[in-house]
Amino acid sequence: MLYDIWTVFWREWLVLRRRIGRFILSRMVSPVLYLVAFGWGLGRSIQVNQGSYLDFIVPGIIALNSMNISFISVGSPLNMSRLYHKTLEEYLIAPIGSVSFVIGKVLAGALRGLISSVLIIVLAYGFGAHLIINYWFLLALVLNCLVFASMALVAAMIMNSHEDMANFNTYVLLPMSFLCATFFVPDHLPTVLNWMIQILPLTHASFALRTIATNGAVPVFSLVIMLSYSAIFIGIGVWLMEKVRE
Repeated sequence: MLYDIWTVFWREWLVLRRRIGRFILSRMVSPVLYLVAFGWGLGRSIQVNQGSYLDFIVPGIIALNSMNISFISVGSPLNMSRLYHKTLEEYLIAPIGSVSFVIGKVLAGALRGLISSVLIIVLAYGFGAHLIINYWFLLALVLNCLVFASMALVAAMIMNSHEDMANFNTYVLLPMSFLCATFFVPDHLPTVLNWMIQILPLTHASFALRTIATNGAVPVFSLVIMLSYSAIFIGIGVWLMEKVRE
């Protein structure tokens, strides 16, 4: 099974390697705009408990960006492959199990999210941010990438058109992008809305990355929640693949 997972992952890596320059340049645009607007612009006039607003917002930007890149890297290509290009059938007839296919795809999507996150970390230091980057921070980042790469696989297997995928982004990812502790702490929102936000995976990712980056503490509960989300989405993805094979 490990060889099959590597085969799927390696195929995705070969595609990325041929486009790595364009991938890196395109992934720098949004983070630079966020850092300039919120870090240098708005951030200079705001102080938070942890220090500068730049130090506060960078972990949120990392969580947001890794979510978007991991999701897009898996969701749109797989959905197009299943509905229009019909290349998913190549995997279905290949001697590769559903578990291997799902894990390989998810790991490939997570890798793209990690690469884009490293770019943001480098840029953030260039903008003057002060962050604690350790193994726990990397673990939280990896888990966030895995959560949304596996979510993307599930969405791609369920949505039956490119428009449906776009609607999923609008109704699911977009609200999380702004509400899940990326740019502000949601404690002062209405109680019901705050409770709903607290169960979303990006909230735990933002909280975990920010907590580790600012004071080095390890938010075990949030890490366990993200691990649970990853396992659930991967399990659903395997089940959906098995249904397609029937």
